[in-house]
Amino acid sequence: MITLYHCARARSFRPLWALEELGLEYELKMLPFPPRVHAKEYLGINPLGTIPLMLDGGTRMTESAAIAHYLVTKYGPSPLAVGVDEPDYGPFLNWLHFGEATLTFPQTLVLRYSQLEPEERRNPQVVEDYSRWFLGRLRIIETITSANEHICAGRFTAADISVGYALLMAQRLGLASQFGPAVAAYWARLQQRDGYKRAVESENRAGDEQGLARRV
Repeated sequence: MITLYHCARARSFRPLWALEELGLEYELKMLPFPPRVHAKEYLGINPLGTIPLMLDGGTRMTESAAIAHYLVTKYGPSPLAVGVDEPDYGPFLNWLHFGEATLTFPQTLVLRYSQLEPEERRNPQVVEDYSRWFLGRLRIIETITSANEHICAGRFTAADISVGYALLMAQRLGLASQFGPAVAAYWARLQQRDGYKRAVESENRAGDEQGLARRV
């Protein structure tokens, strides 16, 4: 069975969402965030101390967008994947990784320097600069979703999961109020998906069962 190590509302939500969209069986192991600080025993399983970690037989993966791609291709055929013979295969890969490398990266700095660092190390200038960076890069998603229901291929895919998680993180950081109208509508649609709802329910249930407080 697939095992996913996960922190509530962390990047590991991408593979969790993909698992629920695919209807796969899995074991969800919840950790406090950040686990390298609050669950040092986890370093014996993943020396990086990062989330996610997915185990699938002999396969070990730690990159959230890559795990989502792995799941929708290995456990397909699924409309969540875009095949190499489809015209949007290139855009699919681009937006899948754009969600992490371009949209989530600046938000990690906003999170760190607004919430995670000790009070004396917090930095409002970093928070402001990287919030603007994120919102600037988000403009291309506003353009795409103004004309399309989904990011690519005319359907919901793992690229939407990747970009969608970045919007979830933005909501947590208080940036959602600055979404353009198309992105706001797109994010609202994503949250209505049964797979998304099941992922949230799974996260909450596992957290309750494993004694971890829910994150806002």
